[in-house]
Amino acid sequence: MSSQSKRRLMKNYVLQRLVYLVFLIWMVSIVTFIVIELPPGDYLSTYITRLEQNTGEQISEEIVERLRRQYGLDLPTYARYFKWLGSVLQGDFGFSFGWQQPVRDIIGERLALTFAIAILSALFTYSVAIPIGIYSATNQYSIGDYVISIIGFIGLAIPNFMLALILLYIGFKQFGLNLTGLFSPEYLDAPWNWAKVGDLLLHLPIPILVIGTGGTAGLIRVLRGTLLDELNKQYVITARSKGVGEARLLFKYPVRVALNPIISSLAWLFPSLVSGGTITAIVLSLPTAGPMLLRGLVTQDTFLTATLLMFISILTVIGTTVSDILLVIVDPRIRMERAAN
Repeated sequence: MSSQSKRRLMKNYVLQRLVYLVFLIWMVSIVTFIVIELPPGDYLSTYITRLEQNTGEQISEEIVERLRRQYGLDLPTYARYFKWLGSVLQGDFGFSFGWQQPVRDIIGERLALTFAIAILSALFTYSVAIPIGIYSATNQYSIGDYVISIIGFIGLAIPNFMLALILLYIGFKQFGLNLTGLFSPEYLDAPWNWAKVGDLLLHLPIPILVIGTGGTAGLIRVLRGTLLDELNKQYVITARSKGVGEARLLFKYPVRVALNPIISSLAWLFPSLVSGGTITAIVLSLPTAGPMLLRGLVTQDTFLTATLLMFISILTVIGTTVSDILLVIVDPRIRMERAAN
């Protein structure tokens, strides 16, 4: 296949994926809003119940109806969806009932911090898992392989929040340090400046280590198994018999093919860090999207929850698209299948 044909094939594939991307995002918005609407009641019902319990007085029906009209809760589900979607397209994500603020005013910093932790945790995970996985596969049944396997199984067995509790205990008991949060108390409500950025960088290693550990252990096992399977295939044996150097032989095809599961994991990286890392974020008192999403789901804060789920879902779809494109670039077999189709 000529280079021009490869470029044309790649361009068509990218355009096709972008069309799918827009369609999937729209479908995700519908499913997200429906799922949020499934539980009985709404935030206003919960709020009124709590208010009546605290004051001992019953709220009149006139006030309840006025509040429902004010927040648009008297509209049918499809009308609320289109109203919300139209506002989103204009940059207005609605009003958070629980926080009593516009949604876009309270999620911006949390999403940015969540995204930063996700990227840094991914860099930590891949930079540690890939070289260790390659070493473990190329030195099968060695002492190093056994040590790595034992540590990997321990990493898979210990939940992230348990590791967070252990580190918090050691930090406080042995060194008198409070390792929770992403900022020192004096920077919590301070405006962004270089001093606050520096304080953030000092607090990032603990959440990155805790969140990235579980993923690192899993990817090491996946990469080791996939690479061992590739190293035992006939094309590797034939290339080795023809005198191809071990380093060139290893990285030319086996490692590239073995990286396929690693590249595919980009699709679920961000949502797994948000959903699976929520308990860890609560333990470490991290101001990220996970605890806010949990609070929104518990209190049925419709617009806040829908916005957070939409952003997470969009990043998931984008991650899937990016991983598919990277797979086409890395694996020549997939390029050949695309060309054949």
